[in-house]
Amino acid sequence: MPGILYLIPNTLGQAEIDAVDPLAHIIPVEVQARTAKLDYFIAENAKTTRAFLKLIGTRNVLTKPIQEIRIAELNVNTDAKNLPALLEPILAGQDAGLISEAGVPAVADPGANLVRLAHAQGIQVKPLVGPSSLLLAVMASGLSGQNFAFNGYLPIDAAARIKRIKQLEERSRAEKQTQFFIETPYRNAGMLETLAATCNSNTLISVATDLTLPSENIQTKTAAKWKAECASGKTPDFHKKPTVFLLLAE
Repeated sequence: MPGILYLIPNTLGQAEIDAVDPLAHIIPVEVQARTAKLDYFIAENAKTTRAFLKLIGTRNVLTKPIQEIRIAELNVNTDAKNLPALLEPILAGQDAGLISEAGVPAVADPGANLVRLAHAQGIQVKPLVGPSSLLLAVMASGLSGQNFAFNGYLPIDAAARIKRIKQLEERSRAEKQTQFFIETPYRNAGMLETLAATCNSNTLISVATDLTLPSENIQTKTAAKWKAECASGKTPDFHKKPTVFLLLAE
C-alpha cells in the first residue's frame, strides 16, 4: 500500500519562529503532532523547512534528529521529469509531507504539480489546516468573499501591467468579483502607486501585509484615497514584506 502525502502548512514569516509561543495560534496541535511523526519531506526550501521542523520539535518529539530527516526540494526550478522520483518513497509505503516556503502548499506554489501526479498514481492526498495568506487577505479585506479570483503575479512591464489592471478592474465590475494578486515584496510601493493611478477613483483597493505576524497591517481604501496617500508619502510600511493586493470595482 502506498503511503499518504500530507500537505503541511508552514508559518508565514520568520517573526513567528522567534516568538515565545510561536505556533499557538498559527498551526493546530494535531497538525504539529502529525508533522513530527514524518521523516520524509518534499519542500520548496530545505533551509526554511528545517527551521520549521526545529520549531515543531520544541513541543513535539520528532521521529529523528533534524539532520537525519530526508528533505527533497521541489521548487520553480524542478524539472517535471524529476517529479516521479519524489513520489517513489510514498509508493513504497512511506508517508511524506509536502511543505511550501510559507503558508499552505500547492496554492501559488510549485507543489500543485506533484499533488496532481500523486492523484494520478493513486496516492492519498491529505491537506492539513493552517495559514493561507491569500484566504486571510480576502477574509480581512471587506471585499466580496462570495466571488473572488487569484491572479498570481501581474506583468513587470509598466504598460502591460496597467493594461492587466484595467482588465481585472473591468472583470471585477462586470462579475462583482474580488480580484487579488501578489507582488515581489520590494516592488510593493510601485504596485500600489500603479493601482491607485490606474483604477477608477471609487474602486476599493485592499493591501494586506505580514499576515499573522506582529507587524500585520491590513487596510482597505478607495483608489482616490490611496492615490492621495501615495502622493503624500503615507503608504503602508510594506517594503520587502509579503503583501497581498485586492481590488473590487463597484
